[in-house]
Amino acid sequence: MKIHLKRLNENYHFETKNERGDVVHLDNKSEPNPQGASPMELLLMGIAGCSSIDIVMILKKQQLEMTNLEMDVEGFRVDGAIPNVFTRIHLKIIIDGDIPENKAKRAVDLSLEKYCSVAKMLEKTAEITTEVILNGSPVNK
Repeated sequence: MKIHLKRLNENYHFETKNERGDVVHLDNKSEPNPQGASPMELLLMGIAGCSSIDIVMILKKQQLEMTNLEMDVEGFRVDGAIPNVFTRIHLKIIIDGDIPENKAKRAVDLSLEKYCSVAKMLEKTAEITTEVILNGSPVNK
């Protein structure tokens, strides 16, 4: 796996490209008009994407189809710490569809505890917590 990064302006706007040509823009979030996500935001996007792919895959293998999957991810850091790593990450997973509550919860747990490579890396510095909402109702832990 390889990524190429190129600086696009005199400040912090960068373009990254993978071997397939997919482009992601990065910037410093403290800039007045950032032109991309910050690297730390990309980490949160990474755990959201990685876990979502797992959840879809796990439920599809059980022949359970979702009508919707959304995720809100919030990262928490200690102000002023250097490096300023995430100490806690909370994922709110919103699933809609004809899916039993225990299957939805199990898919989320399997993703974060076993399959999601991003979560497995981030759990070394951050406590990862979840909240599952199925068809508008919270799923009991």
